[in-house]
Amino acid sequence: MTTHTFDIVVLGGGSGGYAAALRASELGKSVALIEKDKVGGTCLHRGCIPTKALLHAAEVAEHVRDAASVGVQASLEGIDPAGVRAYREGIVAKKFKGLEGLVKARGITTVPGAGRLNPDRTVSVGDDVYAGTDVILATGSYSRSLPGLDIDGRILTSEQALELDVIPERVLILGGGVIGVEFASVWRSFGADVTIIEALPHLVPNEDVALSKGLERAFRRRGIRYSLGTRFQTAVQNEASVTVTLEDGTTFTADYLLVAVGRGPVTADLGYEEAGVALDRGYVTVDDDLRTSAPHVWAVGDIVPGLQLAHRGFQQGIVVAERIAGLSPATVPDRQIPKVTYSSPEVASVGVTEETAIAEHGADAVASYEYNLAGNGKSEIIGTSGLVKVVRLKDGPVVGVHLLGDRVGELITEGQLAVAWEAHPEDIAPLIHAHPTQSEALGEAFLALAGKPLHAL
Repeated sequence: MTTHTFDIVVLGGGSGGYAAALRASELGKSVALIEKDKVGGTCLHRGCIPTKALLHAAEVAEHVRDAASVGVQASLEGIDPAGVRAYREGIVAKKFKGLEGLVKARGITTVPGAGRLNPDRTVSVGDDVYAGTDVILATGSYSRSLPGLDIDGRILTSEQALELDVIPERVLILGGGVIGVEFASVWRSFGADVTIIEALPHLVPNEDVALSKGLERAFRRRGIRYSLGTRFQTAVQNEASVTVTLEDGTTFTADYLLVAVGRGPVTADLGYEEAGVALDRGYVTVDDDLRTSAPHVWAVGDIVPGLQLAHRGFQQGIVVAERIAGLSPATVPDRQIPKVTYSSPEVASVGVTEETAIAEHGADAVASYEYNLAGNGKSEIIGTSGLVKVVRLKDGPVVGVHLLGDRVGELITEGQLAVAWEAHPEDIAPLIHAHPTQSEALGEAFLALAGKPLHAL
């Protein structure tokens, strides 16, 4: 057995782990980054990047279909699954190579293998032990299933869906959250018959209801079907298909079933509790500074309760590295973290929904405004419908920004600034939004809440 000593040992090389390693190295710390698969984690290899590559391919397919509407003569001959896969894998490979080079250039020691936290706060990888003054846990998440629903054959999670070498003719999606609606959007653009099954009353149920209803209308126009408000009961597959039965007896049959019911923390059998790290339903318990209950052990990313977003883990990794180095970085609460669902149309939000604002402050203290993208020139040009909704406290700051429409994810940073800086619409209204851009729609909402709407009655 060989012991290797570092200032910081990071267990997990995904978004949170590698961000912590990079920032700690910048701050002069020696770092060991332990990863059982590939640095970059789920986001780079099985999540954010490959799925967004699929969504771009789907967008191109839709543009070709609609080319005649803008005077361009083109026709869609079909989707080449092998070609799409090569494109997707090429993007991932390029970003992975770049990340590997960056990690190496920063002098970070990458340790391949499955790590386990020991009671003495060291981390074992095979016969080697890695000791650090501080340890950062960043072991990420896995695709959940439901009791009695085995992932096998024609029943898939997002990981297996990415590896499909065919375009399904018919597909069922269990779960109408981010992963479910993104895959629904891709498969529909590729020509599949898609049905989403969501037990809650709306798609993207964690968003403001205005966005949920708007997405449902858009999906109906696209021919994406959905069943809302009734729970899944059973799924039975054979060599050719999968049949899903709901609690009310309704049945659906398709070639494949994608299970997209959320992600769980990867913390089991890694020695956490034996080392004094408290867990709650599998998630690591942390304080406001991301310290665990074990001295000098920190946790970041999807294993920490809250939003499971790559950019949240990334920011947490940076924050922990800076705290270990003696700095005092600001904590970014979940309410100030932007969320984007990259379906067509996109859904983006930051802050609280109108419903939450009313529950916290009372209906008389809350005002909101919705601006339809039909009034926005750039949205008309690119052919997207949707809306901008801004929620404020009366005579007070903006507390929520909610967007629906193609490409609106690029606008949410302005919303984040408004919410995080507790800006009043009156503060933002004088600022100029370039014309013609979709950002003007957000400007119109701020103008309206400031009492001086321009392009709205």
